[in-house]
Amino acid sequence: MATDLNVELVAVRHGITAWNLERRYQGQRDIPLLFPEAEEGLLTLRAALADERFDAIYASDLGRCQETLAWSQAAKPGVPVYAERRLRELDFGEYEGKVYDELKELPHYHAWIDSAGELQIPGGESSGQLRERLDAWLDDVAEHTRQHGYRKVLVVTHGGVIRELRRRFETLDFWQGIVHQAQGRRWQLAYQAGEDGKGEWQCNCSLAVPAQVSATQ
Repeated sequence: MATDLNVELVAVRHGITAWNLERRYQGQRDIPLLFPEAEEGLLTLRAALADERFDAIYASDLGRCQETLAWSQAAKPGVPVYAERRLRELDFGEYEGKVYDELKELPHYHAWIDSAGELQIPGGESSGQLRERLDAWLDDVAEHTRQHGYRKVLVVTHGGVIRELRRRFETLDFWQGIVHQAQGRRWQLAYQAGEDGKGEWQCNCSLAVPAQVSATQ
């Protein structure tokens, strides 16, 4: 296999919402950011990205991610911005809008927790279905990178999406991939294409965003 693409992928989670504070499953509900509670994290994220120039930006089309992108001020003139349905949060189906205490007695909720997200949520998705749409999106990132020469890409998305990307790139357990609001990860990726034309992203380095003072995780 040959390595023909190298990209720095910076993925950040949207800022805090009222449902985050209430610990409600948001999924694909279009819940806006909560102010003034979200402001401190958004300003910290803006400062962390201030000196960076991205070749392209991909953001979930849900409002809380679009608001976070606007606050980041990362979308400079001439930089293509893709509004991506495939970067939406896991579809939590019947769990959306509910908190743990409202679900804890339900057998299918217990089964979903015990499966580490692999079971399909009633009316929603499984982690495998989320991975399928992320795989399709990553294929498009490779194609766009090949066509346009992207070297650094920003992604504004959701906690569940970043967790699945961390599981893929960092080989973490389902419960280890959580990032807080207005934070994320920076990955150095290389795309290895085989003779059959199919390829795969490999991660060479992973760092926290914003960068941590004394740690590399």
